[in-house]
Amino acid sequence: MYNDSLTPSHLIILGLLLSFAIAHSGLAALRSWAETKIGPRLYRILFALVSLPLAVVLIVYFFNHRYDGLQLWQLQGVPIVKPIVWILSAISFLFLYPSTFNLLEIAAIQKPEVHLHETGIIRITRHPQMVGQVIWCIAHTLWLGTSFTLVTSVGLVLHHLFGVWHGDRRLKDRFGESYEKLKSRTSVIPFMAIIQGRQTLELHEFLRWAYLGVGVFVLLFWQAHPLLIRATGSVYW
Repeated sequence: MYNDSLTPSHLIILGLLLSFAIAHSGLAALRSWAETKIGPRLYRILFALVSLPLAVVLIVYFFNHRYDGLQLWQLQGVPIVKPIVWILSAISFLFLYPSTFNLLEIAAIQKPEVHLHETGIIRITRHPQMVGQVIWCIAHTLWLGTSFTLVTSVGLVLHHLFGVWHGDRRLKDRFGESYEKLKSRTSVIPFMAIIQGRQTLELHEFLRWAYLGVGVFVLLFWQAHPLLIRATGSVYW
């Protein structure tokens, strides 16, 4: 059902996005200090305990209100749009998730560390999560076409653009000259460093289990997408 007005959910989603951004980026900014106080593993667990519940709330709220507000366009009946949306979504996940390959560190099984990567997808863009989020937002805004989705996408993109500046600053503070050299050989804009000759694309570096895992995840998510929508619909607010 479509609403023909700007509903309160537009402001609520912006509030949720701001809360997530403050918690997520704030804890990231405190990482160096916090690890000296409670250790890398406990910090990672604390980071997850704060970030994951906020992310779940965001996802559920987005699913439940994605058709709120003005219907700006309606392209779901256009045959070519659906495959475009799924292709863009699959590409977005390739950027969003293999940017950090060591899952054992993410789960705090191994000691979490900050690494300087210059291989694989980092050759394409120094901030793959930002690029993946932009692609995801384009795909879903194209498909849904509502003002609520547009507002959500703008908020997500702004958060990730802030993350580009914030991430560069934190890595510069931690690694100094080493990061400046990496920064000079990479780019934020996809493929720009390659086009300018500052970087080369090594396709063999993409032959990793992480990329296969993302591919399998996309296929499973495609099949489970209707189930996920029904599940989130049962937690409506």
